[in-house]
Amino acid sequence: MLLLLLLLLLLLLLLLLLLLLLLLLLLLLLLLLLLLPLLLLLLLLLLLLLLLLLLLLLLLVLPLPPPPPPPRLLLLLLLLLPLLLLLLPLLLLLLLLLLLLLLLLLLLLLQLLLLLLLLLLLLLLLLLLLLHHHHHHHHHSQ
Repeated sequence: MLLLLLLLLLLLLLLLLLLLLLLLLLLLLLLLLLLLPLLLLLLLLLLLLLLLLLLLLLLLVLPLPPPPPPPRLLLLLLLLLPLLLLLLPLLLLLLLLLLLLLLLLLLLLLQLLLLLLLLLLLLLLLLLLLLHHHHHHHHHSQ
């Protein structure tokens, strides 16, 4: 009887360990998924900066004497465009992060529920075993 109980407990511990390992793996995967967009964003930023520098260089190098009002507007537009371009991926990234966090929470909840179910099952098993044992013993004494 005791051996059986011990075995059950050991099984439970093993299951718990497995679940924890699964959780860790999931977390690592999520981290990787989060890092990838960030790296892409950095690349985008670098490219945009390069483009801006090139544009500025062109503006400096090309001796264009245009009428005074437009260039300022043009410059503003040129400066605003990259900013907008930067904001879009950032927003997308934020959305992605939120979704991933929600997913992670769901997974954690699922794991917890599974653990609870396992524990309940084990408790039921133990109770049944104890009752059975008790009953059996009682029967013997009669």
